[in-house]
Amino acid sequence: MKINDSVFGELEYDYVWSRNITIDFCGTETNIALMVDGDEDGEFSDKQYASYNSLIENWGHLQQYILQPILDYYKQKRFELGYDISHNENYPLIDNIDDLLKNIKLVGIFVPSARRFEGRYIGLTFDCRWDEENGVGIRLIDEEVTRIGYQDVAL
Repeated sequence: MKINDSVFGELEYDYVWSRNITIDFCGTETNIALMVDGDEDGEFSDKQYASYNSLIENWGHLQQYILQPILDYYKQKRFELGYDISHNENYPLIDNIDDLLKNIKLVGIFVPSARRFEGRYIGLTFDCRWDEENGVGIRLIDEEVTRIGYQDVAL
């Protein structure tokens, strides 16, 4: 089933509404999945529209703002696993944003149903070289990073 939404564009339903979009991420045009939580009726809430529109309006700033929390998360994960002491090729020393950008790739934006959280909620998912199975997820509420972890924290 497909719909053409005035904000999200042409979406296809397969348990979640989605489409592929191209977005600039830190100077690179990136193909990602836009996923919008909703029932088969294709009705979305004002909060979902506000969340997505705010993300797009603030994307230039937000994409830079989220990089430091990802870097901090990586450093903490590397420390917890002991790879700051013993070498592991999957967890190389990444100590700056440029190195981080070589090891992550934005793969998705998730707009959950409005009833799940207060405020404007957006989830961002990334593939990363150090954990190909779980990736990295970020939860933004009102454009603030509120949680970071595996990709499932974004959903």
